[in-house]
Formats: sequence, C-alpha cells, structure tokens
Amino acid sequence: MVNSKSTSLFSPSDPNTWGYLLTLEQTARILGVSNWTLREWDKKGKLVAIRVGSRNDRRYRKEDVLAYLNSVEIKLKK
Repeated sequence: MVNSKSTSLFSPSDPNTWGYLLTLEQTARILGVSNWTLREWDKKGKLVAIRVGSRNDRRYRKEDVLAYLNSVEIKLKK
C-alpha cells in the first residue's frame, strides 16, 4: 500500500507535484538558482513573484515558472 503522503511530495523535476503557487525555495530548486538570484529577478521583472501573507512572502505561479523554463529552453536550442 502506498502512503498518500509519499505521492504528494514535491519534486523539482516533476511539474505534476508542484502546487499552483511555489515558494521561493521550491522555485530556486526547480530553476537551479539561488534564492538571492530569484529576488533579483523579481526586482528586475525577469520572473515576477506575487506577495502573500502578512510577511509579504514571495510566491511564484506554476504557469510563470513553466513559461520561463520554456523560454530558456527555446533560447538554448537556437
């Protein structure tokens, strides 16, 4: 029998395990960059985060992260 918790674990290489909103740390793992780099990208508008909660934590939309990955992949193929 498979534990239901094990099937819902986050995997950076499997978008099916990602939630709608990703944390700064999850997004950094997916993209292979540091948290600091993501903060800089947010400031520069390269990959914009939304802010949530009273602490204004950064969250990244799954579709934005996938779009960024696709744009990088297209540039690498050229």
